[in-house]
Amino acid sequence: MHKDTKKKSITLILRNYFITGVVVLIPIGFTLYLSKILIGFSSKILPQNINPNNYLPYSIPGIEILISLIFITIVGGLSLSFLGKRILKLIDDLFKRIPFLRTIYSAILQMTESFSNKNNGKKSVVLVEYPRKNVWAVGFATKENHGEMADKTKQKLINVFVPTTPNPTSGFLLMFPIDDVIYLDMSFEEASKFIVSAGTSTAKN
Repeated sequence: MHKDTKKKSITLILRNYFITGVVVLIPIGFTLYLSKILIGFSSKILPQNINPNNYLPYSIPGIEILISLIFITIVGGLSLSFLGKRILKLIDDLFKRIPFLRTIYSAILQMTESFSNKNNGKKSVVLVEYPRKNVWAVGFATKENHGEMADKTKQKLINVFVPTTPNPTSGFLLMFPIDDVIYLDMSFEEASKFIVSAGTSTAKN
């Protein structure tokens, strides 16, 4: 009897160790896996003739990402200057005059502006009843719908993007009556983290 109890105790301890190991290794392994994919993809970001790894005595993994981040930061800083704004205005006008590119550029521009800080602090994270009553989902309100859908339904509608977990880049575009949408105090970053973590993270108070 004592031996059976001892075996069960050892089995329970080993099982707890195994479960703990799985919990610890999953986020580490997943992060390393994504990092490997990102580093592999980053090697294709820069053209070969300006990639530093082609001129260094040894390759530095991820240096393309660092250079890309520096480049994006510099572009962001220049875009806030008077000259940068003029150049961006010329590029904006050029893209909007090209028939095929105009559609793609305008759609992407509107989407990025909806999720950026250019909304002067306007709340965009919402709570909606989806996919059925008394079941709630976190989404992002993009803009009020003043198109044909609103005219046909005779309601004030708002477009809401409801992302999927754990990949928030895919999801559903849904149109809700404005009165059925609950605005949250969560920031875009907090809501994204909440979705990616499958609800395990919580917003800061």
